[in-house]
Amino acid sequence: MSKEQKLIFNTIDLREDEMYKLLIGSVIPRPIAWVSSKSKDGILNLAPFSFFTVASRNPPTLLISIGPGVNERMGSIKDTLTNIREVKEYIINMVPEQLGEAMYRTSASVEAEKNEFELAGVTVQNGKVLNVPAVREAPISIELKLDQIIPIGGDYLVLGKVECVQIDEAIYAGNYKIAIDKWKPLASLAGDFAGLRPSFSYGRKGT
Repeated sequence: MSKEQKLIFNTIDLREDEMYKLLIGSVIPRPIAWVSSKSKDGILNLAPFSFFTVASRNPPTLLISIGPGVNERMGSIKDTLTNIREVKEYIINMVPEQLGEAMYRTSASVEAEKNEFELAGVTVQNGKVLNVPAVREAPISIELKLDQIIPIGGDYLVLGKVECVQIDEAIYAGNYKIAIDKWKPLASLAGDFAGLRPSFSYGRKGT
């Protein structure tokens, strides 16, 4: 354990951006939800979110947190949130290291009419049970129906129930397990990204 002097940061004394920096540098690594959605007019959208986790195992539910627009679209409602609200279906594509640059291109603030599948240079694949697109190159694509949207401050927690999971055969290890080392997931840090070193365990693994 570290014996260095602790620095104390009270939320009441910090600006929003200062606390944000502390949080994204502390809560790491974070998985990246590369969310594909479609507008009510059929325009395809693809955007990454790193405030992302499993919310429930039964019913199987995933959570993403979507904040307001940044840069040129500062304070606006993000297209992903609008699409999920209106269409109530979306897909979370998992990001391997090899798709990192493509994913990063879709983090840019672009006009709502821009097809971000084309921006990323990835292939549209139809959902298996939902009428929204997946990224064909992604090793795992999870199809979700909107359960609820919960506003928290200026952000929105989006809870989606899992309807179907698409998994590349090459990374499936049998018995509903996934060979994580075969698809090399990309992690989000504090503005940077990282791969995973070889995994290890403590004691007995779960089934």
